[in-house]
Amino acid sequence: MIQKLSYSLLFCVFLLLNHHCATATLNYADALEKSILFFEAQRSGQLPPNQRVTWRGNSGLSDGSSNQVDLVGGYYDAGDNVKFGLPMAFTTTMLAWSVIEFGNMMSGQLDNARAAVRWGSDYLLKAATATPDSLYVQVADPNQDHRCWERPEDMDTPRNVYRVTAQNPGSDVAAETAAALAAASIVFKDSDSAYSAKLLQAATKVFDFANRYRGSYSDSLNSVVCPFYCSYSGYHDELLWGASWLHHASENTSYMSYIQSNGHTLGAEDDDYSFSWDDKRVGTKVLLSKEFLQNRIDALQVYKVHSDNYICSLVPGSNGFQSHYTPGGLLFKGSDSNLQYVTSTTFLLLTYAKYLTTNGGSISCGSTTVPAKDLISLAKKQVDYILGQNPAGTSYMVGFGNQYPLHVHHRGSSLPALRDHPGRISCNDGFQYLYSGSPNPNLLVGAIVGGPDSGDGFSDDRNNHRQTEPATYINAPFVGALAFFAGNPNIWH
Repeated sequence: MIQKLSYSLLFCVFLLLNHHCATATLNYADALEKSILFFEAQRSGQLPPNQRVTWRGNSGLSDGSSNQVDLVGGYYDAGDNVKFGLPMAFTTTMLAWSVIEFGNMMSGQLDNARAAVRWGSDYLLKAATATPDSLYVQVADPNQDHRCWERPEDMDTPRNVYRVTAQNPGSDVAAETAAALAAASIVFKDSDSAYSAKLLQAATKVFDFANRYRGSYSDSLNSVVCPFYCSYSGYHDELLWGASWLHHASENTSYMSYIQSNGHTLGAEDDDYSFSWDDKRVGTKVLLSKEFLQNRIDALQVYKVHSDNYICSLVPGSNGFQSHYTPGGLLFKGSDSNLQYVTSTTFLLLTYAKYLTTNGGSISCGSTTVPAKDLISLAKKQVDYILGQNPAGTSYMVGFGNQYPLHVHHRGSSLPALRDHPGRISCNDGFQYLYSGSPNPNLLVGAIVGGPDSGDGFSDDRNNHRQTEPATYINAPFVGALAFFAGNPNIWH
């Protein structure tokens, strides 16, 4: 029966019928392995015996102790030593979604992908359950951290902890944390049912907290979350996103009722053309479109309509097209870390194509119809550009291909490893490495940097953080995209 075909085979059959299969030119399986490996370099806490990024050591082992809570673990978001809750939760959600949709295409990398999810969910579980009616959302003062250039293993800047409470709410970060825990619970439902249940229980409580005590964490914790990770889009998008993931993860019908009752006020009818750690509206619409396509729930049709609008905005030549692409063909949304928008968009293109293909749906752009294969083609162009098929011939994934960034804006990568320089490198002494013209001594394998500008230009300069800083939320959706192409090696554009 067709339902029992693997998604990989189903897609290949679909594309063969449309004459769109050929030999791939890039090693997507290698890129997938590297993209997951990057997360090991971002780990905080006590590193496990099977740690593969051996130039990293233990760090942040007393995180939370100043408040008598255990906040050891989690991820450093980018090139610094701060643990920011909002991007970490989004990273965990997207890693989990990658496994949920494309885990069966990950071959030998599925266990590593699950480990990457778990490193995030373990920490978020601690942050959500440490004290009642509160959520710990950050470790370290970024203003103090950014005055130093030092290895995570050496850091001596204040490890202050910050939380949102009933009196100082943070619905955005709390609802994103609920989404992450709920999505992770799906990942572990079959392999570790007890852990999965614990995650789902925590997700339920933290979502209730987010919904009951409404407000933005940017208002409650302005001086330490802004301008770093301000919630510019507000918290409505996260509430709808969190409820959608809880509906997806649980059999509790109340979440569908919540979505139907609150969707209008929380942004169901808003068109938005960017998906990021800050703005979840498009991602929610794609996720709920699956429910509409499968079950034809009339109240969810609005999400399908707006998902189509989003796709139409991306496809050149279609009615509704309004995106900008560089001369080399890269989607361009902003000068700061543009590749974060490219990887998240690519993931949504492939996920929506999957939903449409497996449920017999199509996309309407005015009077024209866009087939799912066009989404896959557009996604592949973005993936291939990142991996080196671009005017500069540069791969923007460190360690992949023949040419890639060597001066990555990243403390641990740019400073000598403990094994090579056992002595402490102080806060100010580290700046000599930041300003050095030498390549980073530790290769940050798998890291995707911020990427080129609107004219395909790129400066491999450690001080150029807009282009050379990596981040977990750039890599996380790319894991799913790479799994799709690694699992479908004969698909071309």
